[in-house]
Amino acid sequence: MSARLVRKDLLDIDSFRAAVNASEQPLKVFKEALQNGRNLLHEFHLEGGSPATEVAHHTWLIDALLGVAWDSASAEFPGSSGAALIAVGGYGRSELHPYSDIDLLILLPTGHGTKTKAFAEHLVRFLWDIGLEVGHSVRTVKQCVSEARNDLTIVTNLMESRPLNGDKNLHDQLMGRIGPNRIWPVKKYFGEKWREQQARYARFEDTAYNLEPHVKEGPGGLRDIQMILWVTQRYFGASDFHELVERGFLTEDENRSLIRGRNFLWRLRASLHWLAGRREDRLLFDYQREIATEFGYEDKPGNLAVEQLMKRYYRSIKDLHLLNEMLLQHFQEAILKRGRSKITTINRRFRAVDGFLEVSSERVFERHPFALLELFLILQQHDELKGARAETIRLVRANLHRINAQFRRDIRARSLFMEIFRHSTGLTHALRNLNNYGVLGAYLPDFGRVVGQMQHDLFHVYTVDAHLLFVVRNLRRFAVPKHREEFPLASDIMANLFKPYRLYLAGLFHDIAKGRGGDHSELGEKDALHICRQHDLSESDANFVAWLVRQHLLMSWTAQKQDITDPEVVNRFASIVGDQEHLDNLYLLTIADIRGTSPHVWNTWKGQLLYDLYSATRRALRLGLSEPVDLREKICIIKEDVLRSMPQALRNRKAVEALWSQLEQEYFVRNDPDTISWHTEALLNARASEIPVVEVRHLIRLEALQFLVLAPYSNSLFANVAGAFERSRLNIADARVHRMDSGMVLLAFLVLTDKATETRSSALQLLARNLRQKVIEPESGKVGSSRRVSRALKHFPTPTSVSIYPHPSGQYSTMELVTRDRPGLLHLVARGLIDCKVDLVSARVSTFGERVEDIFMITDRDGEPVTDIDQQNCIKDQIASLLNPGNAAPV
Repeated sequence: MSARLVRKDLLDIDSFRAAVNASEQPLKVFKEALQNGRNLLHEFHLEGGSPATEVAHHTWLIDALLGVAWDSASAEFPGSSGAALIAVGGYGRSELHPYSDIDLLILLPTGHGTKTKAFAEHLVRFLWDIGLEVGHSVRTVKQCVSEARNDLTIVTNLMESRPLNGDKNLHDQLMGRIGPNRIWPVKKYFGEKWREQQARYARFEDTAYNLEPHVKEGPGGLRDIQMILWVTQRYFGASDFHELVERGFLTEDENRSLIRGRNFLWRLRASLHWLAGRREDRLLFDYQREIATEFGYEDKPGNLAVEQLMKRYYRSIKDLHLLNEMLLQHFQEAILKRGRSKITTINRRFRAVDGFLEVSSERVFERHPFALLELFLILQQHDELKGARAETIRLVRANLHRINAQFRRDIRARSLFMEIFRHSTGLTHALRNLNNYGVLGAYLPDFGRVVGQMQHDLFHVYTVDAHLLFVVRNLRRFAVPKHREEFPLASDIMANLFKPYRLYLAGLFHDIAKGRGGDHSELGEKDALHICRQHDLSESDANFVAWLVRQHLLMSWTAQKQDITDPEVVNRFASIVGDQEHLDNLYLLTIADIRGTSPHVWNTWKGQLLYDLYSATRRALRLGLSEPVDLREKICIIKEDVLRSMPQALRNRKAVEALWSQLEQEYFVRNDPDTISWHTEALLNARASEIPVVEVRHLIRLEALQFLVLAPYSNSLFANVAGAFERSRLNIADARVHRMDSGMVLLAFLVLTDKATETRSSALQLLARNLRQKVIEPESGKVGSSRRVSRALKHFPTPTSVSIYPHPSGQYSTMELVTRDRPGLLHLVARGLIDCKVDLVSARVSTFGERVEDIFMITDRDGEPVTDIDQQNCIKDQIASLLNPGNAAPV
């Protein structure tokens, strides 16, 4: 069939009614009719039929089925007349999606009898039996009014109601008693609905740009459209967008945009319902690819079909969110305004009206295009202003075409843009509004290209433009005294930072070249340099911003994937950074960037790694890169520090030195004095009969558990211990192996905690005992079987890649593993190394959403770097076969 739908094809009411009356199994007739109608609706949907038509026809189908069901039930319960069947909520609005709840109110007359109540109960049971998801209430008019008076949701559902069957006078009575002149006056209703929307936004962290957005409840989603209709109905008594056009609240173009956006979201929501086979309003990874195909998108080089779909989604909700903001502000002025307006002139182009910024004339942007940027600077300079008036926002949108090459060359526009970044307050809000109103993307075309661009991975949970603005927000928070306790060092650095606007520019530009192919850091460096020169920054400042963009990943990569206890690693990093000014800015940008990728990516462990690298680099820069570190002198200082910090009872220098003599020098460089002290105390107190020794302590500052395992060396020791950790459901973030001259091995592990981790002393002792038992009995339990791979991970395949290259120190080889995260990963890697006769020296675990990028320091059995090609190939093949059984060799 073509993308047309005739109601009689869905359900021939006369024939259906006759079949019900003639059948001894009316339930079966109802089920078949419902299923046939849904099948036709689904076909219509897949053929690209109009979403508005699909919604309207689905509503009509359910109306028709309910009508016949009502009549049949009435015939079975004679004498039960007088009730009314009312559609409420979304069904009352005639907006019924494939698996939406069918919200019903059975309105009972005053003084109804038991037959009427039994009739209602029978009807509801029957509707459930035929396969309808019914949400229902059975009340009198008086009960409805009583409930509505105390509940905003109930009065809203009743406002949207429409009569279906039965005594329609009951519905008229109800509507007359819940009007704004009786309960919930317009001002009170609007105020509560406004607060309800703000609370809803807060649940989604005030952004709609999530990887798995909620098409109904998220900012800019269907609930925002419904919010407009609710207030319209309460204020004007109308529930049609065109009413707003006629009253001057909405233009014809905006009305069309609103309808177009709503229809797009309706189609998306219907697709989700049909694919899930149930009510599902989250645009989950499980459905995104299939929906993208259904909508006609195809993969292109560097631009997946799913990314094209999501870009359209994000841009649609951005427009809907802005329309919601504008209309609610109109309503606010109309509903809450008291008396005459208070007008204050700001300059020849702008004035303040009742606390909102307004253009002095409708032709301001036509005569002075640069005022399109001036508006946002004025809002920064006048924190008493609550925002721009809706009509001014509308004029901004209507004049975006004026932002062209000539506009960008205008010295006034360039100066205003830079002044926005130089101003001491309000940058976060200014950039957010610049983006929401479309000005930022028009003024910076490179930024415009990444608006709504999805980053299809689990590491970045926001679109590129949202991420960039989050990073600038994070940088600004370092400068706000009330947020100092979050990152005291970062706040102190920011307080003394020279020209902080350079850092804010780098934050805005650092990912601006995403999605173009190639290295986005290199491409972004060129863009940043061009934009900075365009805005008359000195050559030194322009190069400074460009350098930050080019190197914005360097510090994170070094801290998380390199051994930053190695002086050579620190010196290499310091030589790239060059001076304290570059280090300070890069440190702040790195923290802000990691925190801006996702609410869940940052943790104290990453913060500690960055701090350690920052501190070590600062020392290296202070001493001078040409000054080699005297390793023996450094170790002597560390040992003396540890001895001074140890309890008096354990300060037996001979015993301590005897223990330390069994450890290689590297042990003292790669562990901090506090850890060495704890290890020493634990080992001196341990008895030979207690081997293997397992100790654990809680590091509050790192939000982590630190483990010590001492056991006799064996080829399989690390694999067995890693397996024990996995079977204990512990995620290793850092692992180090230290061989002792006595034939023992000291293993040090760091495990990150979460809110569910028990850290009481008794619980930690029990954990250590259980872990020790698993080390003793390594075969018990199947590693990797206790935890399931998350739903989201299944949609992000990461090919396994194993790279082996010399470590700069020449003492061992570096093995880099990139693969998909999974339970028992470290155990499987250790097994692969055993099979190839390779020893593990240390492991650094880095997880980026679904993607793992781990670094391992390895040697052969003689303690030498792994240089033999056959042995390297063995490692790659073994790890690939263990991580991807049945698949080809690693990349």
